[in-house]
Amino acid sequence: MSTESFDFSLGDAGGGPRGEGGDPLGAGPGPEGTEAEVSRPAFWEALYARGEDGWELGAPTPPLRALLARGRFPSGRAAVLGCGRGHDARLLAARGNAVWGFDFSPTAIAEARRLTPPAPGPSERAAGPPPTFEDRDVFSLPGVYPGFFDLAWEYTCFCAIHPSRRPEYVQAVRRILKPGGLLAALFYPLRDGSGGPPFPVRQDEIRRLFEPWFVFLEAAHPAESVERRRGLEWLVVMQRPPGEDTG
Repeated sequence: MSTESFDFSLGDAGGGPRGEGGDPLGAGPGPEGTEAEVSRPAFWEALYARGEDGWELGAPTPPLRALLARGRFPSGRAAVLGCGRGHDARLLAARGNAVWGFDFSPTAIAEARRLTPPAPGPSERAAGPPPTFEDRDVFSLPGVYPGFFDLAWEYTCFCAIHPSRRPEYVQAVRRILKPGGLLAALFYPLRDGSGGPPFPVRQDEIRRLFEPWFVFLEAAHPAESVERRRGLEWLVVMQRPPGEDTG
């Protein structure tokens, strides 16, 4: 698949220059990406090289800021899946978590490391150490970090994975969490259709995939979504059952 007409644009979110000139809602599918294509780092590297990283906000995700502001999560080990340039990982670290950001794009990881100061900046005192950024496929994580994390944060990773691999993704996330660990996921884009990435998501599909393995604690359309994504996002906090065996 050529990436020339690829559209993952989310629009200008007020946090940076990315995503300009794309679909005004940022929810339209790009050309159909095959499982093999979107599962290779080279596909995403090409988008970074062309400046077509329309998922980039240039700042932490507003609904994540809101969750942290109301003390929704205890401090602990946190994984950011598909971390990109690491904005959300740095925010979680600043709130006292030990954070690992994972992405299989070398460009994303290099940028995340470049943007992460070794010590707290003058405008925001970090309560935890700087995040660790690792070049890893999320599907490989259970073999490296089994039952390791207290929290996983997901945003625009699920919709970048080919839908045929979504059951596998659910298991990967479950297996890296400790029993009782939390998955906070901002699912996007809520729309009909099948093309992508971003591949569409539906609330009933999310429940069908995750509810056999997780306890849903809260689910809502976040009021804090950036304007062009309002009504297209669904924020879910779910828990791996506390009494479940690791594995």
